Amino acid sequence: MIYGYVRVSTKGQLEGNSIEEQMKTIRVRYPDAAIMSESFSASGASERPIFIELIRNLQNGDILVVTKLDRFCRSTKEGLEYIDRLIQKGVLIHILNMGLIEDTPMGRLIITNLLAFAEFERAMIIERTQSGKAIAKLHPGFKEGRPRKYSKEQIALALSLLNEKSYSQVEKMTGISKSTLTRAKRELDSQK
Repeated sequence: MIYGYVRVSTKGQLEGNSIEEQMKTIRVRYPDAAIMSESFSASGASERPIFIELIRNLQNGDILVVTKLDRFCRSTKEGLEYIDRLIQKGVLIHILNMGLIEDTPMGRLIITNLLAFAEFERAMIIERTQSGKAIAKLHPGFKEGRPRKYSKEQIALALSLLNEKSYSQVEKMTGISKSTLTRAKRELDSQK
């Protein structure tokens, strides 16, 4: 049996890493693959219940397919542990942008180096992100989090409409969701 595994970290995953793109890539090579998917952030990558269950259920002769190494694991240690476990079960591992992982001394050397580079790259991304954030915090007017979608004036107008209309009607008129309106109303009431 052929199993594909796809994972995303965020809803806005980079192009080529979306669930749809990963599934499409696997289906090109393995049209009949049973594909399992889940969404977990990098920090929660060790808590991937679908992946853990898939690894547990794979049997001798099965093939596990992922598009890229970083969809399979997040650290060299974790990757080598999963690879050892799967190879011992007789499962083939196909990482589409690398090829089949071979149970040979050369195959082990190559995969160990690739896993180490992937872990290093991830650490560098985190370091650069944290450095950029630290620099941004030094600028006056820095605000944590994403920018607000609606201006104060838009929110105030929508809240004033609530005097005569329902949340659903105001949402349809302004495009501002009920949850955003409720939160803004709560903030306004707490300031009184």
